[in-house]
Amino acid sequence: MANDREILREIWEGKIPVQFQLASDETDVEPEQFFLLIPRLSYFPLVSDKVRKHFLRFVSNELQDGEMWLDSNGTPLKWHYPIGLLFDLLVGGDAILPWLITVHFSKFPEDVLFRCPNKDIVEAHFMSGLKEADVLKHRGQVVSAMQKKDHNQLWLGLVNDKFDQFWAVNRRLMEPIPDQDGFKHIPVRCYSEDGSYQQKLVAPSTETGQKRTLQDLLEDFSTPVRKAVEARTHGVTVPATTPLQWLSEHLSYPDNFLHLCLIYG
Repeated sequence: MANDREILREIWEGKIPVQFQLASDETDVEPEQFFLLIPRLSYFPLVSDKVRKHFLRFVSNELQDGEMWLDSNGTPLKWHYPIGLLFDLLVGGDAILPWLITVHFSKFPEDVLFRCPNKDIVEAHFMSGLKEADVLKHRGQVVSAMQKKDHNQLWLGLVNDKFDQFWAVNRRLMEPIPDQDGFKHIPVRCYSEDGSYQQKLVAPSTETGQKRTLQDLLEDFSTPVRKAVEARTHGVTVPATTPLQWLSEHLSYPDNFLHLCLIYG
């Protein structure tokens, strides 16, 4: 439907203004800060080449080959998390924009971050998540039927921020199982305030065919002592009455997972 496609495009075009600053202990001068408007759906290694090039001019020779990493208010940013998810986790709805991020070329926090020497690592991570999502939704049958050029089109659509190029292929991954009105399971990761996440098998419907909603998912991820009361994604609080199937089709990230930040009451 046209309205639904507009939602997909709105989600795709979500951007965050970011102010990058170089860590004060990595330079003897005060470099100009660097500003970018970056896509929520992307990953930092795909959008930070200009940032690296800008700040390398201000660091010593021995740091020139250091792997760049980023932090937000002292928290290292996990490059394998989508940018929008990191923003929702660390800044949330009370954001003061632009988002201030500190750039480092030394003291890589190996105990917190995976190294990311090149974009091939990001592609491998992205495709792995996509395949996992399809196993949950279609028992892996859609991705396995795709050709290499389809995989490349998905990846290049994400890298180059091309909505039509990406969705020309991704729409196949959003089709329900034949003879049913939904997926087998909903690919979803639910995040706590500390950035850790849980995954469970979440069905879009009950055994009697009734559509399950976000409220059902919140109950799935609650415990007797810790109740999940709402979920945020793409910078918005999702109404609890939203059907999970609709959520998965329209608010998933490009890896086909719903990445939900849960708020506990």
